[in-house]
Amino acid sequence: MKNNGEKISGKIGLALGSGSARGWAHIGVVQALSDAGIHIDYIAGTSIGSVVGAVYASGNINTLREVVLQLDWKQIAYFFDVVLPKSGLIDGKKLSAFVRSHVNRINIEDLPIPFCTVSTDLTTGEEVIIQSGDIIDAVRASISVPGIFTPVKKNGAFLVDGGLVNPVPVSVTRQMGADFVIAVDLNHGIANDKGFCQTAPPISRGSHSRTDAGNATEKKNKILELLNDRFAAVDFPALSQLKEWMRAERVPNIFEVLTSSINIMEAQITETKLKTDPPDLLIQPNLSHLKFLEFNRAEEAIAEGYRATKAQLNRIFKEGDSCGVF
Repeated sequence: MKNNGEKISGKIGLALGSGSARGWAHIGVVQALSDAGIHIDYIAGTSIGSVVGAVYASGNINTLREVVLQLDWKQIAYFFDVVLPKSGLIDGKKLSAFVRSHVNRINIEDLPIPFCTVSTDLTTGEEVIIQSGDIIDAVRASISVPGIFTPVKKNGAFLVDGGLVNPVPVSVTRQMGADFVIAVDLNHGIANDKGFCQTAPPISRGSHSRTDAGNATEKKNKILELLNDRFAAVDFPALSQLKEWMRAERVPNIFEVLTSSINIMEAQITETKLKTDPPDLLIQPNLSHLKFLEFNRAEEAIAEGYRATKAQLNRIFKEGDSCGVF
């Protein structure tokens, strides 16, 4: 694609939204923006958007792309250590170490591109924007999905996933100084596709074959099965009745309940936020069929992120001055 970056006036901000495994689409988004010659001046990330945003701001996005394309279900399961009965099911230390290995700076203020993360104060419900200090602490707080990851204590507050208050941080990117905001919404359409279902999951859309979709589902089930086994192995007397109930009847397991609830909630919040504070360019990859833990489907997510971004760029570049954004 030819260089069109100069057609967008002012400082350009990139708002990378929440979306669990769909977040690898952010890698495709930034690749398409780079191919179009668009220079990003500010980056704000929520949840998985903070992970990709931190690595992108550090200058290591290509290395991250190579790594995630090789992830399989066993490697993904490695990051999830059940620590119940603490304040979350999973401790994020291994995930933090993974992110640390892909950033060149320790502190956010030292990154080549201005960057911040969005978290939620668990006590007050207020949005917490972190623009300085240890980058891994900031990312770890932003990805702390309530009930799944343990919260992060920072300055006396317990911080959890920023998706609770601002799943696509358009407003934050503007506060950083952006004149033109490009936002990536990964929650589009998931409310209809992500609820618990007792039947087999739908076949993946797009170019993937029925066999590919079946393999992806098998990998997803292996991850859930491993997590459920770890959960069942926890020796906590108060859980015994719950475990007996789960064995007796096919009901949503604890991971399905939490992830489906988060998906539904963030989809609703995203829709409201985008109406009240719309970005200048909205990118919505079609990935509603990807499940919460399917991080092993990075190739599909990256490709869709690239496709969706290129399509939106082609559209606005063709419209030119008629749309009033240049």
